[in-house]
Amino acid sequence: PVLLCLDEPAAGLNPRESGELAEILTFIRDVQTPQGHRTGVLLIEHDMSVVMRISDHVVVLDYGRKISDGTPEHVKNDPAVIRAYLGEDEDEALPPEVAADLNMLQEAQKGA
Repeated sequence: PVLLCLDEPAAGLNPRESGELAEILTFIRDVQTPQGHRTGVLLIEHDMSVVMRISDHVVVLDYGRKISDGTPEHVKNDPAVIRAYLGEDEDEALPPEVAADLNMLQEAQKGA
């Protein structure tokens, strides 16, 4: 394939298995096919050990909105990513668009 798309392939794996998965994905990404191209890997994943090992480029979403985009090193050190995934304060306000969406969903559930 030209592009391999994977959604949470490390879900449920232990650290050893995640490491093996990263090795397999790296192999798939780096080996040239008989047709003369390499296979791109589009990975949706929460296991950051896998993401950081195999990625050339990372996009980070928070509540469905892009908050960072760049090399693994850039993303790992991005204050927006650190704030979103390590948290600052449990009482931290949600982005206005997200708060409005959640409010609309709660209102719809009350009416059901």
